[in-house]
Amino acid sequence: QVQLVESGGGLVQPGGSLRLSCVASIFTFSNYDMSWYRQAPGKERELVASISIGGSTNYAESVKGRFTISRDNAMKAMYLQMNSLKPEDTAVYYCKARHHYTSSAYWGQGTQVTVSE
Repeated sequence: QVQLVESGGGLVQPGGSLRLSCVASIFTFSNYDMSWYRQAPGKERELVASISIGGSTNYAESVKGRFTISRDNAMKAMYLQMNSLKPEDTAVYYCKARHHYTSSAYWGQGTQVTVSE
């Protein structure tokens, strides 16, 4: 059974930083394209950032220059460094793993990020 566990969310003031982590119980983590999504209240879930098995990254326009996605295959982990946070970044952040060759996909349970004074 594949499990993804996110951590690192919390309450932060505008302009602050948080680092999210996603640890996977996947035998061949290196075969999975990884991504972060977020869902704000009343809104659709949206892609925030992704990182391929080869290390290529992609970011939503709204977070470019502020967020950095990374992965550590040895630790079976993915990270999202979030800087210069804004109130509009408030959402539940989800980790997603998608097998590069079979397209099987798995989601974490989410971690709440709240940006407020």
